[in-house]
Amino acid sequence: MFNGKSILITGGTGSFGKKCTEILLRSYAPKRLIIFSRDELKQFEMAQQFPSEQYPCMRYFIGDVRDKERLYRAFRGVDYVIHAAALKQVPAAEYNPTECIHTNVGGAENIVNAAADCGVKKVVALSTDKAVAPVNLYGATKLCSDKLFIAANAYTACDTVYSVVRYGNVMGSRGSVIPFFIKKKDEGGPLPVTDTRMTRFWITLEQSVHMVLRSFELAGGGEILVPKIPSMKITDLAEAIAPGMPTEEVGVRPGEKLHETMITAEDSRHTIDIGQYYVIRPETFSYAGPQGTAVPEGFSYNSGTNESWLTVPQLRAILKEQGFDVR
Repeated sequence: MFNGKSILITGGTGSFGKKCTEILLRSYAPKRLIIFSRDELKQFEMAQQFPSEQYPCMRYFIGDVRDKERLYRAFRGVDYVIHAAALKQVPAAEYNPTECIHTNVGGAENIVNAAADCGVKKVVALSTDKAVAPVNLYGATKLCSDKLFIAANAYTACDTVYSVVRYGNVMGSRGSVIPFFIKKKDEGGPLPVTDTRMTRFWITLEQSVHMVLRSFELAGGGEILVPKIPSMKITDLAEAIAPGMPTEEVGVRPGEKLHETMITAEDSRHTIDIGQYYVIRPETFSYAGPQGTAVPEGFSYNSGTNESWLTVPQLRAILKEQGFDVR
């Protein structure tokens, strides 16, 4: 469905945007692939990786999602928008709350309105497990963002379809604990672990991209798609990176959870299982997306009680596949 289409990625110079660009260029023939971001240096570096001589569909558009007028200019003639731009660092968001709100909430509102007025066919916004029962400002802003994209299907009075994709920690993305653990291993250890009980959902960057691209086919509008992915223990990740190296428990950071949740028991009342994914359907308007089986009453999708777990050998194998040095 992406052949001959114009696709725009906000925050396109980030980890997700670069991998998504790579996969779109490898698997499809888009008419235009527009990278929308604030950093001209990163755009320059990305243009070296994907030169226009080899990929004539590539476009680079400097802009900020806070700037509504710039979005209107960028969205003209665009078929699909992947909204990946956000301020994501939890400590930075706690210290700079208004900046996080302006980008993550105000930016989401601008995306909604610009897409509606410019005739964009579909918008898929990236969410996070931290948006569920948030305990930090970043999660709270992403919850607001999710609500804006869901509600947009009812109040914009246009043909644009808005959907949300929610997944857990991405292996190897910016801010991932993996490079930090590897650095500490190279320094001789120990590896600082916040809490030995901590668990997280885990997904590779490539898996996250394929899920987002698949959501354009599945999305009916107003749903949150949640993948069925495994959990891992932080202590197992440490062992996979540095076998036998001692760890040091340093305590949970402000705004951090022991376990992450992607679907709450309250959400289970309107959640269905469609096989590879769960779908949280909208409550306030009729839903025209994929149909499936209702999850059990009181169901909760939590990294600590997940049925699927990555073992230490599996984690080591995945890390090696992703190019990390875990010798």
